This record gives sequence, structure tokens and C-alpha cells, in this order.
Amino acid sequence: MKVILLMAVTADGMIARNSMELIDWTGKADKKYFIHITREAGAMIMGSKTFDTIGKVLPGRKNIVMTRDKTRINQGSDLIFTSQTPKEIINELKIQGFESVALIGGSTVNTLFMKENLIDEVHITIVPRLFGKGLSLFNETLDTLLELMDIEKIDQGHVLLKYRVKK
Repeated sequence: MKVILLMAVTADGMIARNSMELIDWTGKADKKYFIHITREAGAMIMGSKTFDTIGKVLPGRKNIVMTRDKTRINQGSDLIFTSQTPKEIINELKIQGFESVALIGGSTVNTLFMKENLIDEVHITIVPRLFGKGLSLFNETLDTLLELMDIEKIDQGHVLLKYRVKK
């Protein structure tokens, strides 16, 4: 099972100004890449704040939302709320026949997966913006080595970096 962390960040490394910000600042090329990777994987994992900012089920892929809120109810097979650990989620997806999954944030969920050494690739779109303050990709100290796989200019000033996580 390949786990791809898929995020857009500002040039100063922020994924959002705050935890409830709708990510509408990343540009068309980044959105197109996001749709391509998440649909190709067929499943994506996010935290409840990320899901709430999106505000709906993204069609054509399984939306898995990590939450401790027991009042949140699954809606068919495309929206799953779970309190499972990252390893349990990955094992369940393997059983269901998935070969890859996109991890789409936020920083708490990203950190949980990285600390358990479950992320295989990191795809980051750097957007030519500065927020100064905000949320970073991770919310705890890490020391993870990456190997550059590819660099691609995807839009005016936007750069897509693809890394392999060294394990």
C-alpha cells in the first residue's frame, strides 16, 4: 500500500492560516493535480477539520475522516468516519483491495502517519504566497529524510515537488 501525502503550501510553508480556512488559494493546476492523484488512488484520508472545511464528500473516491467524535455517522461507502489508528485504516484499505491512498491533512493527521512511518511519498505544491503565520504541514517535531523524485512547474509560479520518504 502506497501512502502519498498530498498538500499545497505557501512559500513560507503554511498549509492554511487557521484550522477552519477553506483552501481556495492553491490555483487551478494544483486542484487538477489533487483530483488526479486522489481519484487514481480511489481513497483519501483526512482529519475532521479538513473534512469540515471541504464541507462535502468529494465524489469518485472513498473519503475517510479520522475523528474521535462518535456522533459522526458514515454516509454510504464513500464517507467513512473512523477512530481507527493510521495502521488500522491502512490495513482495512488493503483488505478492500486498494493499492494506494492519498493523505490530505491536516497537520495532526499528517503527523500521526509520519510518526508511524506510513508515508511513502510526499507531493507538495509550493504556491507563490506568504501567510506569515498559520498551520504547518506537521504539528510536532520530526526528523524524516526525503529523496527528491521530481520537480515540475505546474502553473505560473507554482512548483510541484515529489519526494520519496527514506525509511
